[in-house]
Amino acid sequence: MSAKNYKPARRVRVSRADGSPGAVFELGRSLPVALFRASHARQALLVTIGLTVAAALAGRSTRESGLVLITVLVGQVLLGWHNDLVDADRDKAHARTGKPVAAGYLDKSTLVFAIAVAALLVIPLSIAHGLTSGLTWLGILLIALLGNAGLLRRSRFSYLPWMATFGLMPAFLSYGGWGGDGAGGPPTLAITVCAALLGIGVHVLVSLPGLVDDNADGARTFPLAVALKSGAPKLLVIAVIYTVLVGAALLTAALTVGLVQ
Repeated sequence: MSAKNYKPARRVRVSRADGSPGAVFELGRSLPVALFRASHARQALLVTIGLTVAAALAGRSTRESGLVLITVLVGQVLLGWHNDLVDADRDKAHARTGKPVAAGYLDKSTLVFAIAVAALLVIPLSIAHGLTSGLTWLGILLIALLGNAGLLRRSRFSYLPWMATFGLMPAFLSYGGWGGDGAGGPPTLAITVCAALLGIGVHVLVSLPGLVDDNADGARTFPLAVALKSGAPKLLVIAVIYTVLVGAALLTAALTVGLVQ
C-alpha cells in the first residue's frame, strides 16, 4: 500500500458521563460507513434514479415510482455487496484501500449477513410489483449475481450479463403495477434493444479503472480486449460517446414508440 493512497480514518473519542476519556471510534471504518463503501453506491444510485425516472415518465403513479425506487436500490446494493465479497481476495492482492472487506475492516461474515437481509427484503418488494414484473427483477438480480462470480466476467463475453440485465429492465417496468394492478404488456422492441446496448456502454465505463489489474491477473474481458488494441484513453472517449448516443436513442424511443407495446 503506497503512502499516497493511504487515507487515515477520522478518529473520535467518546467521553464517559464523568468526563473521563472513553473509547475511540474510527468514523471511516464504522460498520455503516463500511457497508456504504462496499455497496458500489454511485452505480446503485445511478441505476435507481434512471429506472425511477423512467417509471415516472411511463406514467406510473407516485407510490408506484416510489416502489420502483426502493426495490431497485435494495437490489443494486445487494449486487454491490456481493461483488465486493466475491472480489475480496483479488482486491486485497491489488491493495485497493477503498474496499472495506479487502482492507480488513468489514468482516466477510458480516457482509454475508447483510446480503441475506437485502435478499429477504428484495423478494417481497419485487413481487409487490406483480408476479411477472417481480420475477423479471429477481431474474435480473440472479443474472447479475452469476455474472459477478461466473466465468464470463473474465472473458471476451463479459458484456453478455450486462446486456441481459439492462435489456430486461424495460420488461420490469412495463409489466409492473402496484400489486400487479394496472400492469401493462411486453416492452417495445426499440426500448429493449436500446437498453441492452446501453448495458455494454455501462460495462465498459465501469470496467475502465480496473483494466490494469485485469491485465495483470490474466483476464481478457471485452473492455480489456478493446483497450489493448485502441488504448485506454481512446476507449474512454469511445465509451462515453457510445453511451451518450445510445442513451439519447433510448430517450427518443421512450418519447416516440413508448415503453409498452
